[in-house]
Amino acid sequence: MLSLQVEGALTSGGPARTAVAGAESNVAVGLARLGHQVAWAGRVGADEPGRMILRTLRGEGVHVGHATVDAGAPTGAMLRERRVADLARVHYWRAGSAASQMRPEHLRGALASGARLLHLTGITCALGPGPLDTVRDAARHAAGHGWTVSLDVNHRDRLWDAATAASALRPLRGLIDIVIASDDELPLIAGGPGTPEADRVAELLAEGVREVVLKRGAQGADLYLGADRVLHAPAHPVPVADTVGAGDAFCAGYLSGVLDELPAEQRLRRAVRTAAFAVACPGDWEGLPHRDELPLLDAAPGAAVR
Repeated sequence: MLSLQVEGALTSGGPARTAVAGAESNVAVGLARLGHQVAWAGRVGADEPGRMILRTLRGEGVHVGHATVDAGAPTGAMLRERRVADLARVHYWRAGSAASQMRPEHLRGALASGARLLHLTGITCALGPGPLDTVRDAARHAAGHGWTVSLDVNHRDRLWDAATAASALRPLRGLIDIVIASDDELPLIAGGPGTPEADRVAELLAEGVREVVLKRGAQGADLYLGADRVLHAPAHPVPVADTVGAGDAFCAGYLSGVLDELPAEQRLRRAVRTAAFAVACPGDWEGLPHRDELPLLDAAPGAAVR
């Protein structure tokens, strides 16, 4: 999407910063900066925002040869305003956008090119029946070809309600290897009202999910590898400048660990470390680290690397 970011309330006017935003593109940039070969296969309009998005991703080393352009629909957009203290409010213009017109055939080229891992999010599913069919088709293809399939639930109340999200996402469970969710998103993918967290996780594992990763913000993250194996990583303490994009940074770090075949504990630590870089810098993805920068957080606060 095109992202417009306003400091302060939108109603008071003032300048806006233009940027590129989107959960999947954020993860793609994060993985590329960590040294992985990454392709993004979204759909943009034949307009300046669409060209800006493709140019930005190419500049970050993300392959966009399988991205498609819709001549009849505009690129989606969002506006983020800082409303109260550090509280951000986001407004979306995604209905009728190029991404909402995505269909399974638009991903055929990307899927045919092969991959080790397919990353999906609930946001794409929320854009309409076509995008949801596209996600389901891609997940079936990836699972059928032995790829690792990850899903970040990534619920957005302004795009769809919880009941609709749950009915769309739960049928994907038999195709997903890694479920990533915040603790308040877990009920969308497993369990019923009042179901304990451990039982929700057990339900996912029984459906064939190998790993359930729960993001807990300032409390860090947990990784469930089985009913009796739970790992925890605390959040890395940093001054917080902007929390938007932290979850996508976490996903990029975790999936990087998966691709590097790191032990579970190290995957989780890389995830919280990558998220720390994101929250310490304004912007959705601009602060994401390159691989050689990961050790920077081991330096003493206020230190200068010379």
